[in-house]
Amino acid sequence: MMFMRVCRPAQFRAVRSAFVATPAYYSTDSLRARLTELVPVKQEQVKRIKQEHGSKVLGEVTVDQAYGGARGVKCLITETSLLDAEEGIRLRGLTVFDCQEKLPRVDEEPLPEGLLWLLLTGEVPSDAQVRELTQNLASRAELPAYVKDLIAGFPKDLHPMTQFSMSVMALQRDSKFAKAYADGIHKSKYWEFAYEDTLDLVAKLPEVCARIYNHTYHSDRQIAFDPELDWGANLASMMGFTDPKFLDLMRLYAVIHSDHEGGNVSAHATHLVGSALSDPYLSLAAGLNGLAGPLHGLANQEVLNWLVDFKEKYAIGDDVDQGDLEKACWDTLNSGQVIPGFGHAVLRKTDPRYTCQRNFALKHLPDDPMFKLVSALYEVAPKVLTEQGKTKNPWPNVDSHSGVLLTHYGLTESNFYTVLFGASRALGVLPSLVWDRALGFPIERPKSMTSEWIEQQFANK
Repeated sequence: MMFMRVCRPAQFRAVRSAFVATPAYYSTDSLRARLTELVPVKQEQVKRIKQEHGSKVLGEVTVDQAYGGARGVKCLITETSLLDAEEGIRLRGLTVFDCQEKLPRVDEEPLPEGLLWLLLTGEVPSDAQVRELTQNLASRAELPAYVKDLIAGFPKDLHPMTQFSMSVMALQRDSKFAKAYADGIHKSKYWEFAYEDTLDLVAKLPEVCARIYNHTYHSDRQIAFDPELDWGANLASMMGFTDPKFLDLMRLYAVIHSDHEGGNVSAHATHLVGSALSDPYLSLAAGLNGLAGPLHGLANQEVLNWLVDFKEKYAIGDDVDQGDLEKACWDTLNSGQVIPGFGHAVLRKTDPRYTCQRNFALKHLPDDPMFKLVSALYEVAPKVLTEQGKTKNPWPNVDSHSGVLLTHYGLTESNFYTVLFGASRALGVLPSLVWDRALGFPIERPKSMTSEWIEQQFANK
């Protein structure tokens, strides 16, 4: 579906009347109305499942899994997405390629607002529904003055992810969920206030991210929020980027980084903290702090830094020789290092999110030297890793590619990349949190053990 073709304000003014013509966008909320219809249906489904299958076994848990990060343990419910080891993520049943094809778009890539609607409802929205949601978000986007002052006062050498988490925590002052809970709202209404917090928070993230970027790297320049732009375009524009292709990249980036099932650190941390009835602000901040770890969201900047160092160390030219590259990969592995950006805890094939980015690069930056290196590694590294025999999945993941795309368009500050990941991940974990509250999920409390207990448990077996 084609939403409208707009890249910059000058072009946007030509279609402004089509974008904001209906005042009801500010006074009605058809997304909330649709959720009000869907929630009781889903509640009945879950009630039926528990009645019919509540005592049935989903699987067993081994000692290795208990020590190994609970890999593969089936013990979470996340309605928004499901990860398959062979085909990758499905967002409400749609692959990332389906999302590119079916969700409303401005240019060539899907709008994050369309994805937000999809994850909340399980339905592909119409162009009109996405227009309304975009305006709904725009009406909520103004940052409180105290948050602007907070960001302006951060030390410039404070990591952008720390700034991001602190800013989200500061916004918690205006949590509608927290206020409603304090006022004694009935638990059947929890989801409604989680929804309101979700839209308020998602709406403010582009300016939060842009202010952190401009404060840290560009002398606190200020670029105003433009209500004529969509969510992804505003994020890019407030950071100072004007290339229409980069605006479209931001839309794609947000969609493919949004949700990846419930067991990854950022999604699980958000769910876990939310299960204590912490509001969406506190819960998302927890998820962001998890995302900031080098084994999770920091991976994309680490891959880019590795690529730059790898290219320099082995004197790899712009025209990559695959024989030389294969030798360099072996030298890297034999020295005890890894080739980052390859492999995944669940996937056993090339990450479809990688493929989306590769297709974008093939279309828009086929001659970029760093893309040529990434493309050559795509041909060489899986073969080398397979021959080495130490990985179950030698194929590239989403982190293999994103840094190269961002760098091509001038976003070279790799420490900031995880902030973009965090803003995108909010589009997935917050809808999931709304459904946690709608379905009345209890506080999470798995059973833990000691090593001594394990030994005693199997002492005579």
